[in-house]
Amino acid sequence: SSTRTRVSFEVGIQQLGGRALFLSDRDIQLGRGEPIADTAKVLSRFIDGIMIRTFAQADVEGLAEHGSIPIINGLTDRFHPCQVLADLLTIYEHKGTLEGLKLAFIGDGANNMGHSLMLGCSKLGLNVAIGSPKGYHPDPEIEGWARENAKAFGSEVLITEDYMEAAKGADVIYTDVWSSMGMESEIEQRKKIFAGCCVDDKLMSVAKPDAIFLHCLPAHRGEEVSASVIDGPHSVVFDEAENRLHAQKAVMAL
Repeated sequence: SSTRTRVSFEVGIQQLGGRALFLSDRDIQLGRGEPIADTAKVLSRFIDGIMIRTFAQADVEGLAEHGSIPIINGLTDRFHPCQVLADLLTIYEHKGTLEGLKLAFIGDGANNMGHSLMLGCSKLGLNVAIGSPKGYHPDPEIEGWARENAKAFGSEVLITEDYMEAAKGADVIYTDVWSSMGMESEIEQRKKIFAGCCVDDKLMSVAKPDAIFLHCLPAHRGEEVSASVIDGPHSVVFDEAENRLHAQKAVMAL
């Protein structure tokens, strides 16, 4: 199930003059136990590229290892790189630069958005702060990659349980749902743990006056973000959503 990822890729390849073929797990033998290696080798004989939106990161890596065509990670449990490309494009459009800005991500630092934002921002000179509850900090390995990027590109990485500290002086405030794909059984537990982790007017007040608000969508108003923020003057979430189309087209053209 997908709104932005599937539609932007399908429309994008059509606008570029190509064709899209949608395959769910009910349409191919992968859903019936065919190895990912065999699937990659067969599809490589038929098509020019694959965008896969799945759960396991290993599925994307398996396609890339055994296929002979470009493989695009549309989303996994660990990463959401195409979303972050659109996010960075949106920040650049509204700020005119990336280098030296501060982005604060408030929420589950161990989810695919927390991970990909750390990597994308640290590579392009953006300072990134992750504000998340104890036990929900980014994967230590991925945090290590981000800190290596930060050393190489002159950015900073902050991990904190103090949401206000993370948001202080930020140019960009970002959040995501508390329960990502595959975490449906944890929804009620997470609502209690993340209860104080809401991007509201109070939190936005410690960011810079011209800070922008981003959310990869879908959003749950009244949980991770207040309606006054996501529907308010700081929000550029629909510019961000539109930029999925443009970023996706750039990836496919490349």
